[in-house]
Amino acid sequence: MPAPAVPRREVDGIVLLDKPEGLTSNAALQRVRRAFRARKAGHTGSLDPLASGLLAVCLGQATKACGFLLDADKTYRFRLALGSRTSTGDRAGETVDTAPVPPLEPDRVRAIAASFLGESTQVPPMYSALKHEGERLYRLARAGVEVERAPRRIRIERLNWLGAGDDWLDFEVTCSKGTYVRSLGEDLARALGTVGHVASLRRTALGPFTGERMQTLEAIEQAAASSGLEGLLLAVDSALPGLPPIQLTGVAEASILQGRSVLLAGPGSAQVRMYGVGGKFLGVGRMSAEGARLAPERIMVELPPSPASRA
Repeated sequence: MPAPAVPRREVDGIVLLDKPEGLTSNAALQRVRRAFRARKAGHTGSLDPLASGLLAVCLGQATKACGFLLDADKTYRFRLALGSRTSTGDRAGETVDTAPVPPLEPDRVRAIAASFLGESTQVPPMYSALKHEGERLYRLARAGVEVERAPRRIRIERLNWLGAGDDWLDFEVTCSKGTYVRSLGEDLARALGTVGHVASLRRTALGPFTGERMQTLEAIEQAAASSGLEGLLLAVDSALPGLPPIQLTGVAEASILQGRSVLLAGPGSAQVRMYGVGGKFLGVGRMSAEGARLAPERIMVELPPSPASRA
């Protein structure tokens, strides 16, 4: 007989997972969800199976904050292997081109890295989850099909050279949403006068989460066995420190939770974090252009039952 289904429960919060190499982001998400027995879970931006590091897993009401984190800047550390280019842009692919590696003079490496700072365009790699006519690009690439991809606007906020060997360079990059580090690595190698691919990739920061301790899957599953999971959860509003807070009265809170706007002074045309009686985080709202009315946009708490459902 099949094992009985494990009952799910309501869990709200964010877990900063240190995803290991060799595991897809979805597989890692499902293990965290099973450990917490959470009814609902999502993550904020996939990491390739060969990549490791910060994967913010949002549980319960925190899944409504995923969109804010998807748009956030991200920081990665990566090793660029020089002298060979692969079909995938990383070490998982087959070698498709080779070239000599020129002397890696520090001043030249730093100057080339600096030339990538700011806004530019980048052509997404074929081995990506973007779609072309409804089909994932990586599926087309595996079938030997290459299609034209439109360049996209990206921003490199920071690109620091960390170290070097005879045929490799280590970098740390902070970049905007939609930046492919594999493509950046190939472009860096080309600017250096050779070819290259990303040999290792680790995400170290995501939006507001820059220094918090990440949890391994083993630590999460051990905490589940000892009933210590709640201590691993970050509050839902920890994903939104850039939004100004607005405190509501009890009457205003009741109206907001029923989807109605309220008269309230605040910053004009701005998204805000809404807090109810006792400092409870309610979700995200938006102030009117004149800063006199607040309307709810994303409620991130369980709504009270309607009078009809109590009857």
